[in-house]
Amino acid sequence: MDNLPSTWEDWIANFGEWQDRVGFNREWMGDFDLSVQYDWDRAGDLIEFGDYAGRPKWERSLQVPHQSMRDALVAMITVQGDTEFASVEQQRHLLATAPTDYDRYAAARIMAEEQRHGWQMAHLLMTYFGQQGRREAQKLLERNAQDGDRLLGAFNRPMPHWLDFFCYTMFVDRDGKFQLGMLSTSAFKPLAASMGPMLKEESFHLGTGSNGLRRVIKAGIIPLDMLQRYINKWVSTAHDLFGVDASSSAHWSYVWGVKGRWDERKKLEAGVEVDKEVLNEEARGHYHAEIVGEVKKLSGYLPEGAAPLLVPHENFNRDIGAFKKVNCTLNGDVFEGTQEEYEAYLESVLPSAQDEEDLKELFKQDWVANKPMSARQIASGIGAKA
Repeated sequence: MDNLPSTWEDWIANFGEWQDRVGFNREWMGDFDLSVQYDWDRAGDLIEFGDYAGRPKWERSLQVPHQSMRDALVAMITVQGDTEFASVEQQRHLLATAPTDYDRYAAARIMAEEQRHGWQMAHLLMTYFGQQGRREAQKLLERNAQDGDRLLGAFNRPMPHWLDFFCYTMFVDRDGKFQLGMLSTSAFKPLAASMGPMLKEESFHLGTGSNGLRRVIKAGIIPLDMLQRYINKWVSTAHDLFGVDASSSAHWSYVWGVKGRWDERKKLEAGVEVDKEVLNEEARGHYHAEIVGEVKKLSGYLPEGAAPLLVPHENFNRDIGAFKKVNCTLNGDVFEGTQEEYEAYLESVLPSAQDEEDLKELFKQDWVANKPMSARQIASGIGAKA
């Protein structure tokens, strides 16, 4: 790690080298403001939960009482930053095959915002965590999704086409919204203050996914059973991102006040007691309920008489948690049959090699309903030169 940055300016120079290495043209950003943003007012002044509740929030890492707590903060910030840069590596190639001008703009804007979020996390590491932080900030630019060495498995998965992208932004980016929300009440004030601007930008990512899938349905080219298989693929991936059901790290993060529950402030106001043993499972439950509602909305655009789209159960196709590698159906029931029979079942409910081949032909048609760009979007220049 010969180019370990000693200043923020050094890190920015290394970031430019990362853009070149992954093939992201800076002109694709148009007039996007790639900058660090903090919302100090929204962050609050007092620790809101855990053993240190009521004390002033920590504004410097040396105010954090124990090294184990500082290490936990560094790990959380690092993972968040790693996912942001990984998403760009996964998605960059899609600009060349955007189905409409609006979609090219939307993908370029999402990638610009993901880079800004990565900047934000790197700025926290560089500014507040000394040599340890500088080392982790540089590692953010050295791992690569295309090499399969990003920290979370979902962010190493290939994203070959736009149907994957729409499902990814609908379901995986929605997990990001929940993670940012749970960090927004952190006792470490600079981290909490980073979340407000990031959440505002994240809402566009989710809107791109839901809008994209709605337009896919309206176009009527992609078979609905095929669409359901891609939903099954990315929902099960997103369920894993919440981590193991009973997590000791989530437990201690709450005790220390560094990561709260989803809607922590509302729950505190309502007097909702915390069960620190199942914090990940609680968050996953909130997420699951939200995507069930969102997919129900999508089903409202289906042709009359069509079977509704569904969200697979949390137990289905899991690689993490109590149901890791347990053969479960879309309904969450344990599959009754041999391993060979279960693998055949998975082939029927997840995207197949034949689906991928069929999509190549379907993509030659107007498979996404067009969406006009606004004058402001055109003037931004985002994605225009992709």
